[in-house]
Amino acid sequence: MGEKLKITHGSGNVFLDLGFRKREAENLKLRSELMMRIEDFYKKSGMTHAKAGKLLGLTTPRLDALLKGKIGLFSLDALVDIATRAGLSVRLLVKKAA
Repeated sequence: MGEKLKITHGSGNVFLDLGFRKREAENLKLRSELMMRIEDFYKKSGMTHAKAGKLLGLTTPRLDALLKGKIGLFSLDALVDIATRAGLSVRLLVKKAA
């Protein structure tokens, strides 16, 4: 009980903290945020899988993959399209790195 714990603060990007290169970590962070927003939309919509898939332009297996967080199967571009079909507004903020 008398041991001291060492606390390491995260960078704000879990992918960067896991060791991904900065470029890839930023892309993964954006994709994961979009996937979570799309999942929230689906859960709140009350739609069936089939109806949501049709609205989002996805097959049922593809929608399942998105809902299971299979991030490697979705490009940023594809996720922006899906989010737009869900009626979500996607904005990108670009600023000089610190």
